[in-house]
Amino acid sequence: MSWVTRRYLARAQKKGLDLSKLAILPDAALMPLKRDGLDPVPELDRAREQTPVTKLPVPFGLNLWLVSGYEEAKAVLGDAKSFSNDFEHLVGKAEGADENPGGLGFADPPVHTRLRRLLTPEFTMRRLSRLKPGIEEIVNERLDLMAKADGPVDLVEEFALPIPSLVICELLGVPYEERDAFQHLAVARFDLFGGAGASLGAISESLEYLLGVVREQRKNPGDGLLGMIIKEHGDEVDDRELAGLADGVLTGGFETTASMLSLGALVLLQDPGSFARVRDDDESVSPFVEELLRYLTVVQVAFPRFAREDVEVGGQTIKQGDMVVVSLSGANRDDVLGQAMGGFDGTRVPAKHLAFGYGAHRCIGAELARMELRSAYPALVRRFPQMRLAVNPDELTFRKVSIVYGVENLPVTLR
Repeated sequence: MSWVTRRYLARAQKKGLDLSKLAILPDAALMPLKRDGLDPVPELDRAREQTPVTKLPVPFGLNLWLVSGYEEAKAVLGDAKSFSNDFEHLVGKAEGADENPGGLGFADPPVHTRLRRLLTPEFTMRRLSRLKPGIEEIVNERLDLMAKADGPVDLVEEFALPIPSLVICELLGVPYEERDAFQHLAVARFDLFGGAGASLGAISESLEYLLGVVREQRKNPGDGLLGMIIKEHGDEVDDRELAGLADGVLTGGFETTASMLSLGALVLLQDPGSFARVRDDDESVSPFVEELLRYLTVVQVAFPRFAREDVEVGGQTIKQGDMVVVSLSGANRDDVLGQAMGGFDGTRVPAKHLAFGYGAHRCIGAELARMELRSAYPALVRRFPQMRLAVNPDELTFRKVSIVYGVENLPVTLR
């Protein structure tokens, strides 16, 4: 979010504005990226109740809008005619060529349509069903390793991080003998404490690694996502573009699912009723997962949108060129969805939610994420029915300001 905003502000600098004194955004502008434990900060709730579309205080008169109401969020996310995701809005067509991260999130039709068409067949339930036995095996292997520990176990390190990275290996078709290296790259690129340089280096390294995987798949296409795309669309996509798509799958499916696994486990540990239902009743797992997705909304804001034209949303006029940030965490707590949406209710009939976004840019891996969560949570509580937090809840460290919310560690005693 900080990088996106800096790029947006840098464009304004060409108009003669002096941005040299801008160190950080004002706290009020960072409000949608902050939380109080598992809940959005109270300021976000107040903003939604007062006006679901509000202008954030960004310096130099630049227009940055926050959308926090459920219906208003759907209106923006579902309107690809009035709002654009194109990366060039941040940096311009020529100067941004080398920085463009590629993938679905920063693309508009027809580029977005073409890329999504390549990926969609691999994310149907029929294709994904082949991964279910592998997912269950990955989960059980992690639980076996945890069971060998003598003392407390960190669920983030031993459970939440390995499962999605290994599932993505299965999905992409990464050779088994290379999965330790792949997992290392996946974790390194999201290492917040290594600094931006370390993260960018890990992203570059993972892209180069994935290029090597793509080239091997060209020679001998397997049954994973990369192999299937090569078999069916080999002449339509070059190696770098395919590596970029694979990297987008890693970006979208690793950190988000890891955060859900760890924060969802924390909810289970603090809610004995849900712990018992997930352990004992298979029918309760799916509604529990849907309520968790709504309540946690680990992806706090959607990719930024840029108004292609003047458009009215929630009674506010957003001008052409204005930048719009949709608060998914705010929208999913909107009372239009039902009663007491600010709290977690493990018995709630699944409510509508925007945890995976909405419209053309809705997360393509939503069903895969659901498969992982539905497999991992019951397996965890059934293997360790006496599991408890090893520290007081107020000793846990959460991310301070982030697009993807999460807890840094989650130490538990298993017996």
